[in-house]
Amino acid sequence: MLSTQITSNINKACSLLEQGQVVAIPTETVYGLAANALDVKAVIKIFEAKNRPFFDPLIVHLKHASELDKYAINIPSQAYALSKAFWPGPLTLVLQRSALIPDMVTSGLDTVALRVPAHPLAHQILSLLSFPLAAPSANPFGYISPTTAQHVLAQLQGHIPLIVDGGPCTVGVESTIVQCTHEGTTVLRLGGTSVESIEAIVGKVKVNITSSSNPQAPGMLTTHYAPRKPMLIGNIDDLMAEHSSKKIAVLAFQKTYNVPQSRVLSAKGELNEAAQNLFSMMRELD
Repeated sequence: MLSTQITSNINKACSLLEQGQVVAIPTETVYGLAANALDVKAVIKIFEAKNRPFFDPLIVHLKHASELDKYAINIPSQAYALSKAFWPGPLTLVLQRSALIPDMVTSGLDTVALRVPAHPLAHQILSLLSFPLAAPSANPFGYISPTTAQHVLAQLQGHIPLIVDGGPCTVGVESTIVQCTHEGTTVLRLGGTSVESIEAIVGKVKVNITSSSNPQAPGMLTTHYAPRKPMLIGNIDDLMAEHSSKKIAVLAFQKTYNVPQSRVLSAKGELNEAAQNLFSMMRELD
């Protein structure tokens, strides 16, 4: 079994990535499990470390929006507008892929998911490399995404050589995924960039976030980012009454509940703070 190290040494991380290894890196959304997106053998190691099915495509992380034309083709105008408005940041664009992107990254699809991360360490690592990074969330497949280096260590210790510690993720939820074609713009997954802010740039968009066993973009499988314990969503007072005989925990937006295990996402009622805390608090209660 590997000995997993936590470090802030990005040069060591780059060296391992250049050798075809996988490394956990921080982004503003969640920690990602990164490897050379152009190296099929390296990409396979991502799937193996996560126990992720090969039919679930990966997001490719670029160092700058100027690389869009290198890794995608037939790019519609709204994709350029969105990249200019939101990159670097928590927005992923699904576009027709160029020949440089291997089938393994896209699960055989003719489209690729691309984004430019905003975290300074992720940006520094990408700037030092000659290739983009495929980087899904650094967690076992299907489980809650990690938002600290310690979350990654708890789940993948012994499976990967290195975790770059960039502190807690500032956004804390996955990137919004948007597919751009010449026919229009469709939101495939909700995330760190709001639909309203996207529509402010490109006008009305279609929202199609239906889960699937045959995903057209990352994070669209029927079960994804889930805790191991059953999680019920709805009116908390009604759910507590219905399950009063069971051992329960409560995760609430703003209101405090008198139960032994509870968390409040944002005492101030701020959506951004709630999003930043969501995965971390789900993990604590699980």
